[in-house]
Amino acid sequence: MLNVVLFLLAKQKKKQTLEEIAIHIQNGDQQLLNEVLEDYKPFIKKTVSSVCKRFIYESDDEFSIGLIAFHDAILKYNQQRGASIISFSEVIIKRKVIDYIRKNGRYQDVSIDMSLGDEGEESSNLTIDQIVSVEEFEKQEEANKRREEILSFQEQLAHFKLSFHELVEQSPKHEDARLNAIEIANKVVSSKEILDYLIEKKRLPIKKLEKQVNVSRKTIERNRKYIIAISLILIGDYIYLRDYLKGRLEI
Repeated sequence: MLNVVLFLLAKQKKKQTLEEIAIHIQNGDQQLLNEVLEDYKPFIKKTVSSVCKRFIYESDDEFSIGLIAFHDAILKYNQQRGASIISFSEVIIKRKVIDYIRKNGRYQDVSIDMSLGDEGEESSNLTIDQIVSVEEFEKQEEANKRREEILSFQEQLAHFKLSFHELVEQSPKHEDARLNAIEIANKVVSSKEILDYLIEKKRLPIKKLEKQVNVSRKTIERNRKYIIAISLILIGDYIYLRDYLKGRLEI
């Protein structure tokens, strides 16, 4: 709090808004960022509580999600869009917390309440331009996460002497063949013995696997690289890559 106060006093007569402070933060003032995060913890708790419908402690996972979302909102904030940081960050916090809740199945029927509701506080009703700003922010965040996930998967493939280029070249061309390969991969990850062998030896135990599936050895060998890749996706923390498999198998 002290640094924020000193910063405002240093500007003498003109009181700096949070939006103006954000510009300094975006220019690299880490200490000021830390102070703002500390000062706005009550706002973060309140915003998260409005989604969770309960009191939020700083030890709660939902608070951590809200704190990270507020941090990101400050760094990504664009004053030219017209939204205040409070409006912008409230939407980001609520959406991030709701995403977390839905992924973890902690609550049901959660929704975004776009009004802060207390007398004297700013309404967070957004204009079309402001909503576009939020959506652009979220799209960029998702693109960054997808890119990080792909890079992580690419590194893991390298340990198995595989590459994306090989997967594109050698993946099954027909949908039925792809479904068969995915089913085989599901067998791989459901068998501790086979999975342990794959992780340790970096190859499939084709003879053992052949006994557990209704396809020929030749089919397994032909789709070996694709089966390994799908198996790694199934056991890894690959949210976006796993979306590829949704609707094909119960995973």
